[in-house]
Amino acid sequence: MSINDIISIIIPCYNDAVYIEEAVQSAISQTWGNKEIIVVDDGSNMETKRVLKELEPKIDLLITQENKGLSAARNIGIENAKGDFIVLLDSDDFFEPEFCEKALPIISEDKSVKIVTCYARRFNENGVIDIFKPAGGDIKNFLGYNAAIGNSMIRKQDWGLVGKYDESMQEGFEDWEFYIRLLKPGGYAYVLEEALFNYRQKKKSMRGSANKIKYELQKYIYFKHQNLYKQYFEVFVEHLLGKIEREEREKIKHTQRLEFRLGKAFLNPLRRIKRILKW
Repeated sequence: MSINDIISIIIPCYNDAVYIEEAVQSAISQTWGNKEIIVVDDGSNMETKRVLKELEPKIDLLITQENKGLSAARNIGIENAKGDFIVLLDSDDFFEPEFCEKALPIISEDKSVKIVTCYARRFNENGVIDIFKPAGGDIKNFLGYNAAIGNSMIRKQDWGLVGKYDESMQEGFEDWEFYIRLLKPGGYAYVLEEALFNYRQKKKSMRGSANKIKYELQKYIYFKHQNLYKQYFEVFVEHLLGKIEREEREKIKHTQRLEFRLGKAFLNPLRRIKRILKW
Protein backbone atom coordinates (compact mmCIF):
# COMPACT_ATOMS: atom_id res chain seq x y z
CA MET A 1 0.00 0.00 0.00
CA SER A 2 1.18 3.49 -0.84
CA ILE A 3 -0.12 6.92 0.09
CA ASN A 4 -0.26 7.50 -3.68
CA ASP A 5 -2.87 4.77 -4.16
CA ILE A 6 -6.00 6.38 -5.58
CA ILE A 7 -9.39 5.08 -4.53
CA SER A 8 -12.15 5.85 -7.02
CA ILE A 9 -15.60 6.03 -5.42
CA ILE A 10 -18.31 5.39 -8.02
CA ILE A 11 -21.84 6.59 -7.23
CA PRO A 12 -24.52 5.74 -9.82
CA CYS A 13 -27.62 7.88 -9.38
CA TYR A 14 -31.12 7.52 -10.77
CA ASN A 15 -33.89 9.81 -9.47
CA ASP A 16 -32.40 10.09 -5.98
CA ALA A 17 -32.63 13.81 -5.27
CA VAL A 18 -33.42 13.25 -1.59
CA TYR A 19 -30.45 11.04 -0.64
CA ILE A 20 -27.65 11.63 -3.15
CA GLU A 21 -26.12 14.49 -1.14
CA GLU A 22 -25.67 12.24 1.89
CA ALA A 23 -24.00 9.57 -0.26
CA VAL A 24 -21.63 12.13 -1.82
CA GLN A 25 -20.82 13.62 1.59
CA SER A 26 -19.91 10.17 2.94
CA ALA A 27 -17.47 9.79 0.02
CA ILE A 28 -15.98 13.23 0.68
CA SER A 29 -15.64 12.37 4.39
CA GLN A 30 -13.53 9.26 3.80
CA THR A 31 -10.37 9.53 5.89
CA TRP A 32 -8.24 8.15 3.06
CA GLY A 33 -7.04 11.33 1.44
CA ASN A 34 -6.08 10.23 -2.08
CA LYS A 35 -9.49 9.61 -3.60
CA GLU A 36 -11.72 10.72 -6.44
CA ILE A 37 -15.50 10.83 -6.51
CA ILE A 38 -17.36 10.00 -9.71
CA VAL A 39 -21.13 10.36 -9.91
CA VAL A 40 -23.00 8.85 -12.86
CA ASP A 41 -26.37 10.41 -13.61
CA ASP A 42 -28.25 7.51 -15.19
CA GLY A 43 -30.98 9.49 -16.91
CA SER A 44 -32.43 11.07 -13.78
CA ASN A 45 -35.38 13.47 -13.56
CA MET A 46 -34.93 17.24 -13.49
CA GLU A 47 -35.15 17.49 -9.71
CA THR A 48 -32.22 15.09 -9.33
CA LYS A 49 -30.25 16.85 -12.08
CA ARG A 50 -30.66 20.13 -10.21
CA VAL A 51 -29.25 18.59 -7.01
CA LEU A 52 -26.37 17.00 -8.93
CA LYS A 53 -25.56 20.37 -10.52
CA GLU A 54 -25.27 21.87 -7.04
CA LEU A 55 -23.03 18.99 -5.92
CA GLU A 56 -20.79 19.09 -9.01
CA PRO A 57 -18.16 21.46 -7.49
CA LYS A 58 -17.67 18.97 -4.63
CA ILE A 59 -16.96 15.95 -6.83
CA ASP A 60 -14.27 15.11 -9.36
CA LEU A 61 -16.41 13.98 -12.27
CA LEU A 62 -20.11 14.01 -13.13
CA ILE A 63 -21.05 11.73 -16.01
CA THR A 64 -24.48 12.10 -17.58
CA GLN A 65 -26.04 9.40 -19.74
CA GLU A 66 -29.50 8.22 -20.78
CA ASN A 67 -31.06 5.64 -18.50
CA LYS A 68 -29.25 2.33 -19.05
CA GLY A 69 -29.49 0.70 -15.62
CA LEU A 70 -27.26 0.26 -12.59
CA SER A 71 -24.74 -2.09 -14.22
CA ALA A 72 -24.13 0.25 -17.15
CA ALA A 73 -23.80 3.23 -14.79
CA ARG A 74 -21.23 1.38 -12.69
CA ASN A 75 -19.31 0.30 -15.78
CA ILE A 76 -19.04 3.78 -17.28
CA GLY A 77 -17.98 5.16 -13.91
CA ILE A 78 -15.25 2.55 -13.49
CA GLU A 79 -14.07 3.02 -17.08
CA ASN A 80 -13.42 6.69 -16.30
CA ALA A 81 -11.78 6.01 -12.93
CA LYS A 82 -8.13 6.92 -12.37
CA GLY A 83 -7.73 4.71 -9.33
CA ASP A 84 -6.53 1.10 -9.21
CA PHE A 85 -9.04 0.48 -6.42
CA ILE A 86 -12.79 0.95 -6.82
CA VAL A 87 -15.48 1.50 -4.22
CA LEU A 88 -19.09 1.12 -5.35
CA LEU A 89 -21.64 3.24 -3.50
CA ASP A 90 -25.37 3.39 -4.22
CA SER A 91 -26.85 6.88 -4.17
CA ASP A 92 -29.29 6.26 -1.31
CA ASP A 93 -26.73 4.68 1.06
CA PHE A 94 -23.57 5.88 2.77
CA PHE A 95 -20.27 4.68 4.28
CA GLU A 96 -18.75 5.49 7.61
CA PRO A 97 -15.62 7.71 7.17
CA GLU A 98 -13.09 4.92 7.92
CA PHE A 99 -14.19 2.35 5.34
CA CYS A 100 -11.66 3.16 2.61
CA GLU A 101 -8.76 3.54 5.02
CA LYS A 102 -9.51 0.17 6.62
CA ALA A 103 -10.27 -1.69 3.38
CA LEU A 104 -7.31 -0.54 1.27
CA PRO A 105 -4.47 -2.22 3.24
CA ILE A 106 -6.28 -5.57 3.04
CA ILE A 107 -6.88 -5.64 -0.71
CA SER A 108 -3.60 -3.95 -1.68
CA GLU A 109 -1.35 -6.26 0.35
CA ASP A 110 -3.01 -9.61 -0.42
CA LYS A 111 -3.62 -10.51 -4.08
CA SER A 112 -5.96 -13.33 -3.08
CA VAL A 113 -8.42 -10.78 -1.69
CA LYS A 114 -10.76 -9.83 -4.55
CA ILE A 115 -13.44 -8.04 -2.52
CA VAL A 116 -13.38 -6.13 0.75
CA THR A 117 -16.83 -5.86 2.26
CA CYS A 118 -18.10 -5.09 5.76
CA TYR A 119 -21.04 -5.34 8.11
CA ALA A 120 -24.02 -3.20 7.11
CA ARG A 121 -26.32 -1.22 9.37
CA ARG A 122 -29.80 -1.56 7.88
CA PHE A 123 -32.16 1.27 8.71
CA ASN A 124 -35.38 2.97 7.67
CA GLU A 125 -37.28 6.11 8.63
CA ASN A 126 -37.95 4.62 12.07
CA GLY A 127 -34.30 3.94 12.89
CA VAL A 128 -31.89 1.00 12.87
CA ILE A 129 -33.42 -2.36 11.89
CA ASP A 130 -30.45 -4.67 12.38
CA ILE A 131 -26.80 -5.28 11.54
CA PHE A 132 -26.32 -7.49 8.48
CA LYS A 133 -23.17 -9.60 8.62
CA PRO A 134 -22.16 -11.00 5.21
CA ALA A 135 -20.30 -14.30 5.26
CA GLY A 136 -17.59 -13.47 2.72
CA GLY A 137 -15.32 -16.35 1.72
CA ASP A 138 -14.49 -18.02 -1.59
CA ILE A 139 -16.60 -18.98 -4.60
CA LYS A 140 -18.33 -21.84 -2.76
CA ASN A 141 -19.88 -19.33 -0.37
CA PHE A 142 -21.32 -17.36 -3.28
CA LEU A 143 -23.06 -20.18 -5.13
CA GLY A 144 -26.35 -19.95 -3.25
CA TYR A 145 -26.50 -16.28 -2.35
CA ASN A 146 -24.50 -13.05 -2.34
CA ALA A 147 -22.05 -13.39 0.56
CA ALA A 148 -20.92 -9.75 0.29
CA ILE A 149 -22.73 -6.44 0.03
CA GLY A 150 -22.87 -4.76 -3.37
CA ASN A 151 -21.18 -1.64 -2.00
CA SER A 152 -17.62 -2.90 -1.52
CA MET A 153 -14.02 -2.36 -2.64
CA ILE A 154 -12.57 -4.18 -5.67
CA ARG A 155 -9.61 -3.75 -8.05
CA LYS A 156 -10.23 -2.02 -11.35
CA GLN A 157 -7.98 -4.55 -13.08
CA ASP A 158 -10.06 -7.49 -11.82
CA TRP A 159 -13.27 -5.78 -12.96
CA GLY A 160 -11.91 -5.58 -16.50
CA LEU A 161 -10.51 -9.10 -16.54
CA VAL A 162 -13.84 -10.75 -15.67
CA GLY A 163 -15.92 -8.75 -18.15
CA LYS A 164 -17.39 -5.90 -16.08
CA TYR A 165 -20.95 -5.83 -14.72
CA ASP A 166 -23.60 -7.65 -16.78
CA GLU A 167 -25.60 -4.81 -18.35
CA SER A 168 -28.44 -7.13 -19.36
CA MET A 169 -29.26 -7.58 -15.66
CA GLN A 170 -31.45 -4.53 -15.01
CA GLU A 171 -33.80 -5.99 -12.38
CA GLY A 172 -31.27 -6.73 -9.61
CA PHE A 173 -28.78 -9.37 -8.38
CA GLU A 174 -26.15 -7.93 -10.78
CA ASP A 175 -23.62 -7.52 -7.97
CA TRP A 176 -24.02 -11.19 -6.94
CA GLU A 177 -23.50 -12.37 -10.53
CA PHE A 178 -20.45 -10.10 -10.88
CA TYR A 179 -18.92 -11.47 -7.67
CA ILE A 180 -19.37 -15.04 -8.96
CA ARG A 181 -17.28 -14.17 -12.03
CA LEU A 182 -14.80 -12.25 -9.90
CA LEU A 183 -14.18 -15.21 -7.56
CA LYS A 184 -14.50 -18.03 -10.09
CA PRO A 185 -10.73 -18.02 -10.92
CA GLY A 186 -9.86 -18.00 -7.18
CA GLY A 187 -9.51 -15.64 -4.27
CA TYR A 188 -12.01 -14.60 -1.64
CA ALA A 189 -14.08 -11.81 -0.15
CA TYR A 190 -12.74 -10.35 3.10
CA VAL A 191 -15.26 -9.05 5.63
CA LEU A 192 -14.43 -6.12 7.89
CA GLU A 193 -16.27 -7.01 11.08
CA GLU A 194 -17.57 -3.51 11.66
CA ALA A 195 -20.76 -1.76 10.54
CA LEU A 196 -18.98 0.64 8.19
CA PHE A 197 -21.82 0.76 5.66
CA ASN A 198 -25.36 2.10 6.09
CA TYR A 199 -28.06 0.52 3.94
CA ARG A 200 -31.29 2.46 3.61
CA GLN A 201 -34.28 0.12 3.43
CA LYS A 202 -36.93 2.00 1.49
CA LYS A 203 -40.51 0.88 0.96
CA LYS A 204 -39.86 0.88 -2.78
CA SER A 205 -36.38 -0.09 -3.92
CA MET A 206 -34.55 -2.01 -6.63
CA ARG A 207 -33.69 -4.75 -4.14
CA GLY A 208 -37.34 -5.09 -3.13
CA SER A 209 -38.33 -5.39 -6.79
CA ALA A 210 -35.59 -7.96 -7.35
CA ASN A 211 -36.92 -10.12 -4.51
CA LYS A 212 -40.31 -10.30 -6.23
CA ILE A 213 -38.74 -11.90 -9.31
CA LYS A 214 -35.84 -13.56 -7.51
CA TYR A 215 -36.50 -17.01 -8.95
CA GLU A 216 -36.17 -15.69 -12.50
CA LEU A 217 -32.97 -13.86 -11.59
CA GLN A 218 -31.57 -16.91 -9.82
CA LYS A 219 -32.40 -19.07 -12.83
CA TYR A 220 -30.51 -16.65 -15.06
CA ILE A 221 -27.44 -16.85 -12.81
CA TYR A 222 -27.59 -20.65 -12.47
CA PHE A 223 -27.88 -21.14 -16.22
CA LYS A 224 -25.21 -18.57 -17.06
CA HIS A 225 -22.78 -20.32 -14.71
CA GLN A 226 -24.06 -23.87 -15.10
CA ASN A 227 -20.59 -25.37 -15.53
CA LEU A 228 -19.53 -23.81 -12.25
CA TYR A 229 -22.62 -25.14 -10.47
CA LYS A 230 -21.96 -28.60 -11.93
CA GLN A 231 -18.41 -28.39 -10.63
CA TYR A 232 -19.66 -27.67 -7.12
CA PHE A 233 -22.86 -29.71 -7.42
CA GLU A 234 -22.75 -31.26 -3.94
CA VAL A 235 -22.03 -27.93 -2.25
CA PHE A 236 -24.86 -26.28 -4.15
CA VAL A 237 -27.39 -29.03 -3.37
CA GLU A 238 -26.48 -28.92 0.32
CA HIS A 239 -27.07 -25.18 0.30
CA LEU A 240 -30.44 -25.49 -1.44
CA LEU A 241 -31.67 -28.21 0.90
CA GLY A 242 -30.46 -26.27 3.91
CA LYS A 243 -32.32 -23.20 2.69
CA ILE A 244 -35.52 -25.18 2.11
CA GLU A 245 -35.25 -26.71 5.57
CA ARG A 246 -34.80 -23.28 7.22
CA GLU A 247 -37.76 -21.86 5.31
CA GLU A 248 -39.94 -24.80 6.35
CA ARG A 249 -39.02 -24.27 10.00
CA GLU A 250 -39.92 -20.59 9.70
CA LYS A 251 -43.26 -21.48 8.11
CA ILE A 252 -44.06 -23.85 10.98
CA LYS A 253 -43.16 -21.20 13.55
CA HIS A 254 -45.29 -18.65 11.73
CA THR A 255 -48.23 -21.05 11.49
CA GLN A 256 -48.01 -21.88 15.17
CA ARG A 257 -47.93 -18.20 16.07
CA LEU A 258 -50.89 -17.55 13.78
CA GLU A 259 -52.85 -20.47 15.20
CA PHE A 260 -52.13 -19.24 18.71
CA ARG A 261 -53.36 -15.74 17.88
CA LEU A 262 -56.48 -17.04 16.16
CA GLY A 263 -57.18 -19.43 19.02
CA LYS A 264 -56.80 -16.65 21.55
CA ALA A 265 -59.04 -14.32 19.53
CA PHE A 266 -61.70 -17.06 19.28
CA LEU A 267 -61.58 -18.24 22.89
CA ASN A 268 -61.53 -14.85 24.63
CA PRO A 269 -65.17 -13.99 23.70
CA LEU A 270 -66.28 -17.46 24.81
CA ARG A 271 -64.57 -16.98 28.15
CA ARG A 272 -66.29 -13.64 28.63
CA ILE A 273 -69.69 -15.20 27.83
CA LYS A 274 -68.95 -17.97 30.33
CA ARG A 275 -68.16 -15.42 33.04
CA ILE A 276 -71.40 -13.52 32.30
CA LEU A 277 -73.47 -16.69 32.53
CA LYS A 278 -71.94 -17.47 35.93
CA TRP A 279 -73.28 -14.19 37.24
